[in-house]
Amino acid sequence: MIYTLSIVTVVFVLLARDRAPADLLFPGALVLLLFGGIISPAEALAGFANRGMMTVAILFVVSDAVQQTGLVQTLADRFLKGGVGASGVGKRRMLRILAPAAALSPFLNNTPIVAIFTPIIKKWCGANDEAPSRYLIPLSYATILGGTLTLIGTSTTLVVHGLMQQAGFDGLRFFEIARVGGPMLVVGLLYILIFGPRLLPDRRDTLRGLESEPKRYLIEMRVGEACPLIGKSVREANLRNLQGVYLTDIERDGEHIGPISGTERIQAADRLVFAGLTTSVVDLGNIPGLFPVDQETFTRDAGRLHDHLVEVVVSNSSPAVGKTVKEYNFRSMYDAAVVAIHRNGEQIPSRLGDVELRSGDTLVLLTREDFTGRWRNSRDFYLVSKLDTVRVENKRLGLATLAVVVAMVAAASLGGLLPPIGPGGQHIDMFYAAAGAAFLLVAIGAVTPSSAKRSLQLDVLITIACAFGVSQALINSGAAAVIARALIASLAPFGPLGGLAAVYIATAVFTAVITNNAAAALMFPIAYATATELGAAPVPFFIAVAVAASASFATPIGYQTNLIVQGAGGYRFRDFVRIGLPLNILMLLVALFTIPIAWPL
Repeated sequence: MIYTLSIVTVVFVLLARDRAPADLLFPGALVLLLFGGIISPAEALAGFANRGMMTVAILFVVSDAVQQTGLVQTLADRFLKGGVGASGVGKRRMLRILAPAAALSPFLNNTPIVAIFTPIIKKWCGANDEAPSRYLIPLSYATILGGTLTLIGTSTTLVVHGLMQQAGFDGLRFFEIARVGGPMLVVGLLYILIFGPRLLPDRRDTLRGLESEPKRYLIEMRVGEACPLIGKSVREANLRNLQGVYLTDIERDGEHIGPISGTERIQAADRLVFAGLTTSVVDLGNIPGLFPVDQETFTRDAGRLHDHLVEVVVSNSSPAVGKTVKEYNFRSMYDAAVVAIHRNGEQIPSRLGDVELRSGDTLVLLTREDFTGRWRNSRDFYLVSKLDTVRVENKRLGLATLAVVVAMVAAASLGGLLPPIGPGGQHIDMFYAAAGAAFLLVAIGAVTPSSAKRSLQLDVLITIACAFGVSQALINSGAAAVIARALIASLAPFGPLGGLAAVYIATAVFTAVITNNAAAALMFPIAYATATELGAAPVPFFIAVAVAASASFATPIGYQTNLIVQGAGGYRFRDFVRIGLPLNILMLLVALFTIPIAWPL
């Protein structure tokens, strides 16, 4: 037991301190538990064949098909038309954003919903002098709350569903979790509408700051006729080794040349754009033949750079995390130059090349026109300010995709009423419905086989599959029972309801500092053991784990959509705590009231 607890504790601490990704830590823990004799090879591999985990994988393909056809984009445009910029009270505008997000998230992956809605909201905010920070946290929260309505609304519910089946239970029906998710959605949206305008910050986003005050981010110098750098390459002129600034762009004859190669030669009248500390303008001015561009001219002309700028958020699976921009050779990797880096809503006051990147960092990139097309589906970034958003080019294909998704939901919901299939007499469930939908979407051309393969988020799937084995180790070693008894002792006077509260709170705390799927997998055996020790029905405790791991609002770490909007809205960590912690407590109270009614203890 000590061996297992030690391994799980190390994994937890490393995840909480962001020292290593979950898809590296959980396989490592699984191997150690295997060689320690805590789990058998069959138990170690069980997660990779689990129907819940495989359903998550297949739904990535379905979600990618919907995103590729531009269906969500079209729906977002229609739902939000006039929403942000419309006249009227703030609550009405807020509801125009919350309603479609909450309506789509029970049936589609939350991440693409937020990734597609975010640039639309930001664009409208820019056109109407609104702060995106007033709307993006509510967007993330609405998708999280909407995801608690169905089995596929969040991968966390599917993880718990798979663990229940592995433990010999029936699993969850498609809309079963809505018994608690519905009240949570209603109460949560009311909270956001009432208190959101008071608690949310009014903060401009990175790109608007770049356009309105370019001197905060960029320094531009003009090459004079007698400049000794003329004819020299960028490398020969030592413009690659300047302190505090980095050459990102050269404007020549009205055209932008960037990202800059070290072999590019300086010409007279070139306008050199540097990124970094504006205090370094004095040092640049000491270079013979370089002159600062007039502030008014630069402010006017900087807007032309917008066509070449893309704002991205570094994902937690990006290989750049933990490395500096220079170490990772960012320009060569992505053919893009980093213009600015924001972290927790503030520009980092240091040379860009020396900044160690973290998940959630917002980067403003100077890119070529094809950047968003090449990196839109990359797991390295969440593209939240892309200019060439996907549109539905074939309306019939978009409608066919919608029909397939509707049929998938209907089959998963009503499969128990259909005749059983297969040698084992299996009824159609979510796994069957998702597999059939993915097959049809590939067959009709809504998603190509290569795109389907790219849509599989291997880091998430590996974490989930390995977490199943770690969860089994907690049971085999007896560690789950020991932790369960400690939880029960802490709330012993309150009986099963106290135990349910302890499981919910522990899951919520785990989710706030590590990934939601990992938290659910680690807490499942503890919840099971707690119910067993109390002589209570286990299913209510499983439901508590599912909703507590899904409804994470107090930190940007706990849920992927929070991480996306953190950078896009310029939020600081305390912004999530201020509005999200009360919401977490409110959801706890709703869950403790509704779960015992829907699933008697």
